[in-house]
Amino acid sequence: MASMLSATPQTGHKIINFWVNFPDEHAMYDGLAIEVNRRPLQIVSHKEGVSAAAQLGPNEVATLRLAYKSHGLESWRYRLGDDASQAHDFVLIVKTNFKNIDFPLNTLSPNEKEETPNGWNLVWRYSSLISGFQLGVTMPEHLQPGPLAGQISTFAPVSLLLFFFILFIITTLRAIDLHPMNYFFLAAAFFAFHLLLAYLVDHISIHVAFLICSMVSVFLVTSYLRLVVGPRFALVEAGCAQFIYLVLFSYAFFLHGFTGLAVTIGCIVTLFVVMQMTAKIRWADQFRGPTI
Repeated sequence: MASMLSATPQTGHKIINFWVNFPDEHAMYDGLAIEVNRRPLQIVSHKEGVSAAAQLGPNEVATLRLAYKSHGLESWRYRLGDDASQAHDFVLIVKTNFKNIDFPLNTLSPNEKEETPNGWNLVWRYSSLISGFQLGVTMPEHLQPGPLAGQISTFAPVSLLLFFFILFIITTLRAIDLHPMNYFFLAAAFFAFHLLLAYLVDHISIHVAFLICSMVSVFLVTSYLRLVVGPRFALVEAGCAQFIYLVLFSYAFFLHGFTGLAVTIGCIVTLFVVMQMTAKIRWADQFRGPTI
């Protein structure tokens, strides 16, 4: 925002012109209002923003109010200037109507933070500030089904690798012989979850689609292994493993900000359990070919 001062010699009144540049020219600004000392000003639109002129009396102090409504995607920022800028007696108060807040990278955190029944009161207060950092708040994002399904599908090979790893350990301990073709069909049934989810989220709720796809994939795997090995192995060992490494692994992507941590903890727990189960196995004897 910028301003320019001019005076009228006859009355001693001053005319101040205010220029407001929009944060982004490709955005919507609804209910735009500019007031000086509670008096609304006539707004003139320009290419990069708007301007307004206010007439002040002798020694009159001007209090400027700028208000508008807009829509944001991820964060709201206040920029002091293009480079390192100086501000005196600066106070910025942000009131949110949501609890889940964060602060973008390379921004200054508020000096005061007070929780309210519906959100937060955030205050940035500086007597003399020189900084090139911005001030801002990251807002909670609405769940986007398409990108979420894409993230789940991207990490599908990791989920399948963990599932096959557990099946390999269990079949080794129980001397169950699974042919590579069996693993091929299991992989196809496993990936049926991701393929169906990618197309189903465009038509129904992401949570309902997730539930349907999980049930379809688990049914394919368990019904196949019931015929290949037996009901107990299919429902208990394979069914539980698929529930953990397909359903729970994929659901971790719903936990925004905690997905990586949840997957890491799951991998560490898996490693611990497998190490305890196989600690006494003599792997050299286990993989030694038959003697003639």
